[in-house]
Amino acid sequence: MATSRLARPLDAMDPFNPAREIKAILFDFDGTLAPNLDLPDMRRQVIALTKTHNVPAQVFADRFIVEIIDAASDWLIQRGAHAQAATYQKDAHRVILDIELTEAGKTDPFPKVPEYLTELKNRGLKTGVVTRNCRAAIYQVFPDIDAHMTTVCARDDVLHLKPDPRHLTDCLDILGIEAASSAMVGDARMDMQVGRALGMVCVGVCSGSSDRATLIEAGADMVYDFCYEYLPNEPNRLR
Repeated sequence: MATSRLARPLDAMDPFNPAREIKAILFDFDGTLAPNLDLPDMRRQVIALTKTHNVPAQVFADRFIVEIIDAASDWLIQRGAHAQAATYQKDAHRVILDIELTEAGKTDPFPKVPEYLTELKNRGLKTGVVTRNCRAAIYQVFPDIDAHMTTVCARDDVLHLKPDPRHLTDCLDILGIEAASSAMVGDARMDMQVGRALGMVCVGVCSGSSDRATLIEAGADMVYDFCYEYLPNEPNRLR
């Protein structure tokens, strides 16, 4: 049963306004369509490797995992250690990939997700995944995802990763839908923040890394326990 309530006062861009038709939905993957990776452990492993290359902590503090690797590589290159930077970058990305593929081998989509995505497709909605995970892991978890979704924009498909909004706009360009006619569904603060920056309807889900209060504070228009509880263009569904 849907447990969402409106997270903010009604306004001209009210996500429940029937005049605002949703034509596309972008989904995060881990924590939204499938169980979450242990990202804190992945981050610890990448930081441990980074420290073996004597990169100062202030270079990578408060960064996301891929951005830690980029910042540390840049620091090494700036000091002329080009070969060391190349080795570090290769080893660090291997750490990430090994964790992603190992976890993917024992993970399935959340129950009801394939049927839900098919329902959205049958309603004429376009759908896309915008994830910082790699493409191989997505397809290992959800082998027939292409039968249920319009497109997948994984880490290795794009030049810019969320929270950079270009990750989402690149996906929307593929779908041929404007941000104002789209929704962003995710379990993380960054999903709500980047969706809000683009003027999308922001749908938080508590199936991953964040609770309801965190998602609302980050900009969620509505919050559900699971993604499949969200059906757009039904203004009276939660009243």
